[in-house]
Amino acid sequence: MKKLTALIAALILAGTGLVFAVDPAEGFWISIDEKSQKPTAGWRIWEEGGKLSGKVLSIADLPQDTIAEGGKGKRYDNFMDGADVGTLPSVGTTWIWGLSNDGEGKWSNGYIIDPNDGKRYKCRITFHKADGKKYKVDTLEMRGEIGPFGRSQFWQTSTESEASSLR
Repeated sequence: MKKLTALIAALILAGTGLVFAVDPAEGFWISIDEKSQKPTAGWRIWEEGGKLSGKVLSIADLPQDTIAEGGKGKRYDNFMDGADVGTLPSVGTTWIWGLSNDGEGKWSNGYIIDPNDGKRYKCRITFHKADGKKYKVDTLEMRGEIGPFGRSQFWQTSTESEASSLR
């Protein structure tokens, strides 16, 4: 009987740990321009209701109250209740939404809007653990796609303070 009780307790504790496990894609990230290799923005990525989302916490080399004017006139029915992208602040707006989990650290079938030009792309996110070789630090591969075409950016892990303090 004691063994059965211990087994049940272990299963309950293991199950509880799984419920509270955080996906490695969640957290704070710095987006890096693939050409200049310089930081562009600090991001917070989180899961809510089974979907992954992300918002800009700070932007590099621009005032923090910058409006996404490149998106003027662009509206998407499944984004911000159809708001005009060109009227939204770059910082504080959720630009990534609706990604579904494909396994630990892998998300797809969502969207990302580039606040610089207002274009919407299908989005996939893949977490890459630091391996000391190709990935020096934990890295988030952010892939935007239109049909069969796309490109990836590789974002670096950061703290909340770092992601919030780009200027």
